[in-house]
Amino acid sequence: MEQETASIKLSTPLTDQQISSLRAGAWVTLSGVVYAARDQAHRRLAALLEKGQPLPFDVQGAVIYYVGPTPPPPGRVIGSAGPTTAGRMDAFTPLLLKAGLKGTIGKGCRSRQVQEALVQYRAVHFSAMGGFGALLSRHIVDSRPIAYEDLGPEAVRRLVFRDFPAIVAYDCYGSSIYEQRSKG
Repeated sequence: MEQETASIKLSTPLTDQQISSLRAGAWVTLSGVVYAARDQAHRRLAALLEKGQPLPFDVQGAVIYYVGPTPPPPGRVIGSAGPTTAGRMDAFTPLLLKAGLKGTIGKGCRSRQVQEALVQYRAVHFSAMGGFGALLSRHIVDSRPIAYEDLGPEAVRRLVFRDFPAIVAYDCYGSSIYEQRSKG
C-alpha cells in the first residue's frame, strides 16, 4: 500500500527558517509572488548586479521561475507555463543568490557551482514537472510584465502563485534528488 505524502505549504518571500526546514525530495506547494525570467533576462539582471544597480524587483527572499509562458487564452491570466531547463541559468544564479534570491524553479540538474551557492547562501532549487505547462498555469492567478518587455515571453514577469506544486530538488544542505547513492 502506497503512503500519500503531504506537501509543505510555502508562501513567498521565503525566509531562512522556511529554507532550513526543506529537504531534497520534499513536495511543496508555493503561494505568493514569484518572478518569471529566462536566459536573456538573467543576463540583464546579472549585468545590473555587477554594476551595483538595483534589480526591477525586490530579490530578498524571492523565487524565480524559469518560464517563458505562452499568450493567455480568453478568460485566463497566462497561457501554458511549463518550466525550462534550469542549467541554462547556471552562469547567473550564484550572483542572484548572493543578492538575496532564495529559490529557483525549473527542470533538470544544476551545476556544481550552483549547488555550492545554494548551500553558501541558504537557498533551494525546486523542480516542476516538465510537459505539464497547461496544468501548472492553473496555479498562476496573476501575471504581468515588469521589465524587459522587448524579450516577449522571456520578459521578467511578476506572477502570483496559488498552491503551485513542486519538489525540492536541491536543498541548502547540499542534498539533491538527482544524486544516486548506493545503500551497501
